[in-house]
Amino acid sequence: MTGALTAYHWELRKLVAQKRTYLGLAAAVGVPLLFVAVLVLSDGSPDEIPFGAAVRESGLAIPLVILLFGSIWLFPLIVALVAGDVVATEDGHGTLKTILTRSLDRSSIFIGKAMASATYAVLALGLMALVAGAAGVLAFGFEPLPTLSGPPLQPARAVVLTLLVLVVYLMPLLAVAAIALLLSTATRNSTAAVVATLMGSLIMQLLGILPGLEAIQPYLLTTQFSAWMGLVREPMDWAPVGRAAWVCALYAVPALAAALVVFLRRDVAGG
Repeated sequence: MTGALTAYHWELRKLVAQKRTYLGLAAAVGVPLLFVAVLVLSDGSPDEIPFGAAVRESGLAIPLVILLFGSIWLFPLIVALVAGDVVATEDGHGTLKTILTRSLDRSSIFIGKAMASATYAVLALGLMALVAGAAGVLAFGFEPLPTLSGPPLQPARAVVLTLLVLVVYLMPLLAVAAIALLLSTATRNSTAAVVATLMGSLIMQLLGILPGLEAIQPYLLTTQFSAWMGLVREPMDWAPVGRAAWVCALYAVPALAAALVVFLRRDVAGG
């Protein structure tokens, strides 16, 4: 475990030094700010989606709406920018050989990379929620949050519930990171890994709306991005959350296992 923590520290230092790290975080901050600015400067609201009609009633609805929009491309892209690059970029720069011949074993190095990718996902999601909530409250007030069923939630309870929502949203997001990590390890090409991760997410989004495919939709990874909506009801519906937990594990665990196997068998002489 000590070796993995050492590798994790190395990977965090690398993330701090890389430009693409800040591209993703800039998107996590910029999108909610732009969304709130558009609402302030216009009279409309995204009434066609859950909580869309509530954005002018309570600033606390802003993070929830961004979560719905962000599941389509924003958060998969942000996560893929780092998880899809974490191994492949060192292949491209020719530095992986040096890393694999250090005193740490390969499994520790891989765990460090996986932990750094997960940390970035948590940071990006948390930063988005913080900025979206703050901007929303400044623009539309710290008011009770309407729910999908039942009475509105008082602001303090709504904040606590939003934190729980973020934890549930992290499950499919971390599964996307695991897939991007696998592609980064297997393809040895950062661009290919990022694009393939994003395209896979978009394809699953498409499958989720096509008629005749209702039987597979509950088991698509992208469907799990909406599992948190069961919590914003009275009473709470935990069934979607429970399904999301094991469905996300079905995607994440094999992807991580396969990525680890590929990493452990990497030909050092070949890079």
